Formats: sequence, structure tokens, C-alpha cells
Amino acid sequence: MSSLPSSPLFSSLRRKPPGSEGQYNWITGGVDVVPEQIELPLPPLDDAILPDDGSVILLATENGSQLFVAGFGLFIGKKSERVVVKQGKSVCAQVPLMRLQEIIIASRGISLSSDLVEELCERGIRIAFLNSSGKPLALITSPMLTATVETRRAQLTACQSDRGADLCRWIVAGKLHNQEKLLRYFAKSRDGEKKSALESSAVALRRLRRSALATEGATPDEVRPGLMGLEGTGGRLYWKQVGNMLPDALGFAGRSHQGATDAVNAALNYGYGILTSHVWGAVMNAGLEPFAGFLHVERSGKPSLVLDLMEEFRQPVVDRPILSWLNKGGQLVLQKGMLDAASKESVASRVLLRLVAEEQHRGKQHQVRSIIQMQARLAASAVRGLRAYRSYSFKW
Repeated sequence: MSSLPSSPLFSSLRRKPPGSEGQYNWITGGVDVVPEQIELPLPPLDDAILPDDGSVILLATENGSQLFVAGFGLFIGKKSERVVVKQGKSVCAQVPLMRLQEIIIASRGISLSSDLVEELCERGIRIAFLNSSGKPLALITSPMLTATVETRRAQLTACQSDRGADLCRWIVAGKLHNQEKLLRYFAKSRDGEKKSALESSAVALRRLRRSALATEGATPDEVRPGLMGLEGTGGRLYWKQVGNMLPDALGFAGRSHQGATDAVNAALNYGYGILTSHVWGAVMNAGLEPFAGFLHVERSGKPSLVLDLMEEFRQPVVDRPILSWLNKGGQLVLQKGMLDAASKESVASRVLLRLVAEEQHRGKQHQVRSIIQMQARLAASAVRGLRAYRSYSFKW
């Protein structure tokens, strides 16, 4: 079982002995993967009961919760107004439906009842399925949440117009900007040559961002080659600095998207999988077609628009927490080329913590997962010509 993430947020929480041998897991504003009860200033959630083996984790905030389930042989159903998780005939977890926003199923061998699916769809609660590498397999939600024909028609039209070209520019510019900001963030805690190298690469990324916004073209097809070249150059700069920054013992030799053989890439891919499921849900809720992208070319089974809109969130949601943790001595273990259960738990906890963290946006504090939804709706407005799309820039 992994320990609590070492961050000021967690250290500021005052713990108290568990009420029932550590079976309660209360979390707010953060992720605690060790089942225990934490005294919080918020009103207590209804009596959610969780197991002490980490197979079911409740990621709770004052606005709602995500239920993360990973354990072979578990069954998820409903009883009255509660989600019930069973191992055999024994009930190992209960969570009130009124507190849930999403259920994430993250391992094989988990079954669920059709009654639960119906209830979740009626309440607008998504069910996301991830494979052992964190890649989204499926997303169950009500089809009525995406019944927006006008937006989808406008999206398909934008794929051949300047609206789509402008989206492409801002998608790449947003990614480059957040790569720059993350390198500057890491440079703050370093000195000497490492600090200079990080800052120098950050300056180069800023120049690439300006070039991205100045890329000429009237359609996505016209701007895509130039933008992909800038993105590739930025990626090489960014990942080279990440490799120089990480401990040599981790064996990180560069970014590997598929078939990763080292633990760092496996952890990043797992984190990106969790992020993908959130962006995918936001895209569907905004009435957009997940498979009709602008920057990423269309291919059967490839959620191109989801990949487009997640670019600006990779660095603040996944890279920052995982790389920071590894730099502070975080440990990852590979078994048969895949992260072991404890490593997956550590990665998931940190990514999900970032998703429920609050950031400044449009003059107010919003959870990052809410900002993702706001950006998806902004993209829907942009393809309809109602508002210009602007990528979200995280402030560190």
C-alpha cells in the first residue's frame, strides 16, 4: 500500500484514528490512497464505507466524488440510493449516489448491474473503463447528453474552414505554453547549469508558441504540417530537459508513447489514460463528436478531437505531479513490462488530485476537471462561430 503523497495539502490535514479499523476514506481537495478517516472542515459526506485494501478509492470533494474501483472479482451494483461494491457475497464498499460524479473501473474482472447503469445514466454520472495501462476502453453515459446536432454539424464544417485552422493554432500554442511554464516551474528549485538549461529551453518554447500562432493557412489541412513540425521541435526540447532533470536510476531515455519499456513512460501513459477519459467525457457533454478532430488526423478508432483538447492539459495534470514525485524519490515498479498495483495507485492518486485541485480561471477558482469541461464547451462555441477559442494557460 502506498503512502500519502507528500505535499503541503496533505501535511496540513490533521489525522485522527479511524472510526472502524481504518475502513473510512475521506478526501477533499486531494487524494489519500490509504484508507483512513481525516478530519476536514467541510461537512462530512454521507457514511461512505470503503475497504482497507485500496481496491476501492473515493476521491471526494465538496462538489462531488469519483469512485475508483480496481480489483479482480468485484461486483458493483446499487441498493436504494447507494452504490454497493461486493467481493463475493460480502459488501466491501458503499457510497451514496448523490455524491458521485463518475465511476472509474480500472482493472479486469469487475462486473456491474444493469440497474446501476440505468440509475447512473438518469443522474448523468459517467462510467469510465480503463485497461491495465490506463488507456480508456469505454465510456458509458446517457445518449441524451450529447443530442446536439447543430454543434456537430458546425464541427464537421469547421474541419474545412478557418475556424478549424484557428483551433489548431491555439491547441499547439497552448501545449507549448504549458511546456514552457512547467520547465520554468522546475527551474525555480534548481541552480547552476541545470537551471540555465531549463530556462533556455523555456525561452525556445516561447518562441515556438509565437510561431504557432503566426502559422498561415485557411484550413486545418493547410496549417497542420507547419504546426506539427513546431510541436515536434518543442517536444524534443521539453523531453530532453525532463530526461536531464530526472534521476539516472529511473532509466528515462526519452518519451515513448506506446509499448513503453521503462517505468517513467509507463507511468506517464497511465496518467494520460486517466486524463483522456475526463476529456472524452467533457467532449461528449459539450455535444461534440470525439472522432472528428482538427490537429490530429482522423483515423478509425482514434478519438482525434479528444487528443486535440487534452494537449493543453498534459503538462499541468499529468507531467507536473508525476515528475515532481519522481524527483523527490518516488518509486515505480514494472512487472512484465507493466506498472504493478502499488505504482498504478500512486500515479492515479496524483493525477486525480490535480483534477480536483482549484486553479484561477475567468476570474474565479475552478477545479481543473471543471476547467476541462469549460474548454470543451468553448470549443463547441468556437466551431459555431460564437466565441474564439483560447487554450487554457496554467499559472505557476
